[in-house]
Amino acid sequence: MSSLHRQLSQLLGAWRRKRRVEVSLYTASGFHCRTFCSSSSEPADPLEIHKKKVFLWFSHLPQEEKQFGGYFSPETMHVDPLVLEREAEERAGVLSSPLQTQTPSTPSVTVEQLFEPTDTWIEGRGLNVLLYGAVGTGKSTVVRKLVLDWCAGRTLTHFKLLVPFSCEDLGQLSKVASLRDLVSRKYRHLRKHPLLSGEGDQAKEVLFVFNGMEKMNLDFRIGATELCSDPDEALPPGVVVVNLLRKYLLPEASILVTTRLSALDRVPQKYVSRYAQICGFNDPDRQRAYFNSRLLQQGGGSARSHEAHALIELLYLNLQRESQLAAACFLPSYCWLTCATLHFLHFTDAKAPIRTLTGIYTSFLRLNFGGEVLGTGAGTNVPIQNQPSSLMLYVVRTLGKLAFDGVTDKRTSFSEEELEQWIGGKTKTDEELRQLAMFRTDVLDFFLAPSVEGGRRLPAENGEHDARRYVFAVPAMQEYLAALYVVLGENKSALEKLTTQVSAAIGQASEDVNALVNILSKFIPLRIFAVFNLLKLFPKLFEKISSRNKGSIARTMAAEMFRTEDSYNEDVLDQVEQSLLGVHGPHPKQYCEGRPFELYPIFMGGLLHYGNRVLLQQLGCSIQSTTVAQITQALRKYLVRELSKPQPPEELMDLLVLLYEFQNPRVTAEVLASIRTINLTNIRMTPLKCFVLSSVLSCTPASYHLEEMNLSSCLLTHDMLQLLWPAFRHTHNLNLQYNSLGPESCVLLRDLLLDPMSSIRSLQLCDNPLLESGACTLLEALPENQSLTHLSLMHTGLGDRGALELAERLRQHTGLLELNVAYNNIGDNAALALVDACREHPSIHTVHLYLNPLSDVGKQTLYVRGVPESQGGRRVKVLASVIEGADISEDWHPILTVIRENASSWDRQRVQQQLKVFLRDLDWGRQQQQQSLWKRMHFRRVEMGVRKTLKMLEKDDPPPSSGVNQ
Repeated sequence: MSSLHRQLSQLLGAWRRKRRVEVSLYTASGFHCRTFCSSSSEPADPLEIHKKKVFLWFSHLPQEEKQFGGYFSPETMHVDPLVLEREAEERAGVLSSPLQTQTPSTPSVTVEQLFEPTDTWIEGRGLNVLLYGAVGTGKSTVVRKLVLDWCAGRTLTHFKLLVPFSCEDLGQLSKVASLRDLVSRKYRHLRKHPLLSGEGDQAKEVLFVFNGMEKMNLDFRIGATELCSDPDEALPPGVVVVNLLRKYLLPEASILVTTRLSALDRVPQKYVSRYAQICGFNDPDRQRAYFNSRLLQQGGGSARSHEAHALIELLYLNLQRESQLAAACFLPSYCWLTCATLHFLHFTDAKAPIRTLTGIYTSFLRLNFGGEVLGTGAGTNVPIQNQPSSLMLYVVRTLGKLAFDGVTDKRTSFSEEELEQWIGGKTKTDEELRQLAMFRTDVLDFFLAPSVEGGRRLPAENGEHDARRYVFAVPAMQEYLAALYVVLGENKSALEKLTTQVSAAIGQASEDVNALVNILSKFIPLRIFAVFNLLKLFPKLFEKISSRNKGSIARTMAAEMFRTEDSYNEDVLDQVEQSLLGVHGPHPKQYCEGRPFELYPIFMGGLLHYGNRVLLQQLGCSIQSTTVAQITQALRKYLVRELSKPQPPEELMDLLVLLYEFQNPRVTAEVLASIRTINLTNIRMTPLKCFVLSSVLSCTPASYHLEEMNLSSCLLTHDMLQLLWPAFRHTHNLNLQYNSLGPESCVLLRDLLLDPMSSIRSLQLCDNPLLESGACTLLEALPENQSLTHLSLMHTGLGDRGALELAERLRQHTGLLELNVAYNNIGDNAALALVDACREHPSIHTVHLYLNPLSDVGKQTLYVRGVPESQGGRRVKVLASVIEGADISEDWHPILTVIRENASSWDRQRVQQQLKVFLRDLDWGRQQQQQSLWKRMHFRRVEMGVRKTLKMLEKDDPPPSSGVNQ
C-alpha cells in the first residue's frame, strides 16, 4: 500500500472515531476536488467510497479559515442564510440590490424542500432547481453544507448518488468527453457505476450539482448544441450540461444549479422546475449566530472566552441599532470579514503566523472573486472572449477610482448620479455595456450599500436632500480600494499611459531590430539616427516618468500618514474597532472636520508586501517588483525626513502599523534608525499593538537602542508585557507608569533586568499595584544588574517591608543614582533605614519620600541623615516635603506638579491630608529663623501653590492625568 493510501486510511479511521471535521464556510465560488486512486482496503461499495472521499474533500479548510483556530464542524459552524422560493415571473424583479429585501413575503425554505415533488412534477423526470443570488450571499457555502450533510446521511437521503461539479473546472476543459468520462475524471470510483448508465430509471436516485453556472458558456439553441441521450457519447462539457438540463440525457436525474443574478436567464424557463433565491442574513439574530460560531471557537481558557462573549454582545448591540455594519452583514461574506478583523484585533497570538489587516482584506477579495472574470454573458449567442478581463481589475478601475476620488475629497457617501458618472463612465461599445450590466447586477451591491445612521438615511451632501446616498459596505473597504487603485498605477496621467504603450511597442519590435532600423533610416539620416539612438530614447523617457510616478506614490503615502489635521484622531486600529463595534458612551472628540482616512496610506504599504502581491496576482491585479522597489526607495526617504519632527503618540502608533503591514525588515530598520524615542503615552494598548511594536523593533540590529520608550497610561497588563519583551530589550529608559501591572508582572521585569541582552538604565513603575510581594521580587535583580541608574516605585504599595528589602538590596548594587519611593505608606523607621543605605551607597544622590506618613521628627531626622557627617562626606538629597530642614526645598515645584497631575487616580482624601501637612511644615519652617524679605516671599509663594492645589482637590476638579517622569 502506498503512503498516500495509508494516509487516506488513517483519515478515514479518524473520521469514524471522532466524527469531527473542519468545514469551510467561506463564499468562494467553485469546488476543486482532486482524484484519489482506490485502495483494496476500502469498502467494496463504490457509493460508500464516494461518500467518504467527497466528505473529506469538501471538509478541506482553506488557509484563510485556519486563523480562527480550533476545529470546525458542520453542526457548529454553519448558519443557514435566508432562502426564498420564487415564481418564474418574479425572478426578473429581484435583479435589484438584495439589500432591499427586508421582510420576506414567503417563508424561508431549505434546499431539501426544493426537491420535494410539486403539482407540476412529471413522473419519471427529475427536478431542475436553479439557486441564484448576488456575490457574497452564500451560494457556495449552502452547496458545501448540502454535500457534507448528504455524505453524513442527514439530508436528501432519497438520492443514492450526489455528484458535485465546479463549472469553473468544466469551463476550462478543452477536450470532448462523455458524461461518464466527466464523472470519472473527478470521481474515479464511479467510472462504471450503473446509476449513470442510462438504463431503466436508475438515474432517478442521482443528483447533479453544478456550482457557478455563470462560468460556462451554455447555449440551448438546437442549431448550436446537438441533442444527446447517451452517457457514453463524447461531447464538449457545455453540451453535456445542456442536455442534462434539457432532460435529454438521464431525464430521471435531478439537478441543482447555482448561479449569479446576471446569468439567471441563461437557462430557459422551460428547463427550470423551481427557482430559489439566497438572500443572505436578513436579521441580526442570524448574524449573531454566525458570530457565535466563529468567535466562540477561541482557545486559551476562560479569559479569552469571556472576551469573545463581550465582543459578540457589542456587535449585537451595534447591529440592533440598524447601523451601517448591519447593512453590510446582510451578506455572509461581510460577516466573515467582521469576524476575521475582530479576531486579528483581539486574539493576536505571537506564536501564530504573521497576519496583517491588508492581508485580511486581500484574502477576503480572493475568497469572493478568485478566478472570477468579466465575460460577456448577456445572451447565449455571444461567445466568451478568448482572454476575458479580470473582474477584480474591473472593480479597481471603477469602484477603485470612486474610492480614490472620495478619499481625495474627504467624502464617504455618493449620490446615484455620481455612481452613474463614475461607474457608467463613457461606455460606447455593446461589449462595454454588457460588461457594465453584469457588473451592476452581480458586484455593485457587494461593495456599496445605502447609507444609514441610526436607521435613517444620511443627510445628502451639496444640498441634495431628497437623493439616496450610497457608501462602501465597510469604511475600510473604500480606503483599501483607493490604495489598490493607486498602487496598481491606475491613476496615471495620459502622458504616462502613452509612454507605457510606446515602450511596450518598441519592446515588441526589438525582436526584429534590423527591420525597424531599415524602416526608420528611410526617413532619418543614419548618422543622426545613430547619434540620438532613437530606439533607446523612449524607454529612457518611460523609465524617467515611471520613476517620478512611483516617487509621487511614496510622497502621497508619507503626506497622508503625517497629516496635521489627523494628528489628534485615535490610532487606526482603534478606528477600525469602533467601525465594527460602534461607539458606546460619549463620542471621542475629533479635532478635524470629516472622517480621517488614515488607513489609506497603511493599505498602500501593505499592498507592497510580497504575500499580498501573490494573492492579487491570482485576482488579475499585478504589481511588478520594479514598481515595489521604486516606491520603497522613495518611501524610506520621505519617512526618515518626516520622523525628524516630533510626532503625536497616535501618529507614531500609525507609523508602527504601517511598518508592520509593510513587512519589509530592511526598510523598517532603516526608518527606525532615525528614531530615538517612542512615546505612546495614553495609547490604549492591546495585544495586537504590543505585538506590532515588538515585531517592528525586532527588525533592528541588536546594537540598536532607544533612548526612551514611554508606555505610560497605556492600560498594560501582564500578558501584554510578555508580548513586549523583545521591544524592551531595545530601550535604555523604560516608562511603564500608570498601568495595571501587578505582582506577577514583577517576575517578568526582574528577568528583564537580569537579561544580559537588555540595558535598562531607567525603570519607572509609578502607579502600578506591585505591592510588597511584587516589589520584593523585582528587587531580586539588583545584586546582578549593574545598568539601572533610576528606579521609580512611587505609589506601588511598597510598604515598610518593601522599603527595608530595598535598603538591604542597595548594598549589592553600585550603579543606582536616583530612587523614587514616594506615596508608599512608608513609616519613619523604614524611611530612616532606606536613607542610611542610600548615604552609604557610592552613587545615589536623590531619594523621593514625600506623601508617606512620616512624622515631623522623622522628616527632620531624614534631612539630618542626608547631610554629610564630615566635610569629605557625600550628601543625599531627601525629598520628604516641600521644605528641607527649615528652608524651602529646591524641588517643591516638581512635587506639587506630581500631585496635581496624579490627583485623579490617587486617594483624594489622603492627598488632601498630606497637603495640609505641607502647610504645617511651611508654617514651622517660617518660625525657625529670622527670614529676609526674599525668603518670606518665597515661603508665601510655595504656600500659595500648596493652597491652590488643595483648593483644586476640594472642588473635585482635577486636571486629566498625563503622567510624570520621576
